[in-house]
Amino acid sequence: MNEALLRSLTPSVLGILVRRGADFAAAEDAVQEALIEAVRTWPADPPRDPKGWLVTVAWRRFLDATRADTARRRREDLVDEEPPPGPAPAVDDTLQLYFLCAHPSLTPSSAVALTLRAVGGLTTRQIAQAYLVPEATMAQRISRAKRTVSGVRFGRPGDVATVLRVLYLVFNEGYSGDVDLAAEAIRLTRQLAARVDHPEVAGLLALMLIHHARRAARTAPDGSLVPLAEQDRGRWDTGSIAEGVRILQAALARDRLGEFQAQAAIAALHADAPTAEQTDWVQIVEWYDELVLLTDSPVVRLNRAVAVGEADGPRAGLAALAALDDALPRHTAVAAYLHERDGDVVTAARLYAEAARKAPNLAERDHLTRRAARLNSARRSR
Repeated sequence: MNEALLRSLTPSVLGILVRRGADFAAAEDAVQEALIEAVRTWPADPPRDPKGWLVTVAWRRFLDATRADTARRRREDLVDEEPPPGPAPAVDDTLQLYFLCAHPSLTPSSAVALTLRAVGGLTTRQIAQAYLVPEATMAQRISRAKRTVSGVRFGRPGDVATVLRVLYLVFNEGYSGDVDLAAEAIRLTRQLAARVDHPEVAGLLALMLIHHARRAARTAPDGSLVPLAEQDRGRWDTGSIAEGVRILQAALARDRLGEFQAQAAIAALHADAPTAEQTDWVQIVEWYDELVLLTDSPVVRLNRAVAVGEADGPRAGLAALAALDDALPRHTAVAAYLHERDGDVVTAARLYAEAARKAPNLAERDHLTRRAARLNSARRSR
């Protein structure tokens, strides 16, 4: 079963149902049921036209649900509108669906959660991890959001800032998680940049391009993670980096700084360094200071602690880390790294092992476990 294919077709199928008269919540439920049916039947009987198959099955599921609570006349009208057999039209509604989910009637956090679940293809658990909330809380938030936009049609304006936040989170899941969505996020952000003249849209696109340029160097041949400092910079995509830097410079010249431009500036400083040792950590700390002012995000403060540890020494980094909640994701991993830099290998090994148990994905867990084992082995061999 090609899960990537199903994920790529979902927005178009959802858009077709909405354009044919289904309200968003009902359409999303029908598409999810069609995807479940595809997972069940396609391995034994793959369709010649996967998109057309999904449209037909999803529309029938929608009709089945509608028949339970609508009048006979409306049911007959909907049956007449059933799409004919054959290939489905090649229309990409993905970005339009993002704006629909970013409807003004929703809070930004609910809009982001709904889009990630309904259009982005992330699970409720993955979204909850991104928001640092329990899975049950996120499930309730998504359900309320679906009820709120029920009956909403295309054409009402959504919030660009919310769409940017969704695209950013989708990219991060593709970049660092279990689902490969990074390239799709870049594609949609390019579309948005072509439609909306805003420095933060450009900043997000620059950030994505620079980060994605390092993708080939992020894993070893055995699939293990390679930290930024140890990556083969010759494998970085210099064309994407150059494009990202060019877009960033144009955005910064407009003097309307936002968080995505600041993050892109940090990424550009990493990309500009010929070696890890030549990284301009002092300037990176300055950009993190800007990010703290813009966002006051605990995750930004955590990353800033790492940068402080590089610029001013590991003890300065540990001091910055001490001011943060140790329940933050990856807090323990950062503490382990800074203790290792400070020469306290016993504490570092213990913290790496603890961080591995908390890791959000298998690749990160294996990486942290290997670092703990390496320090323990080096200590025993002395």
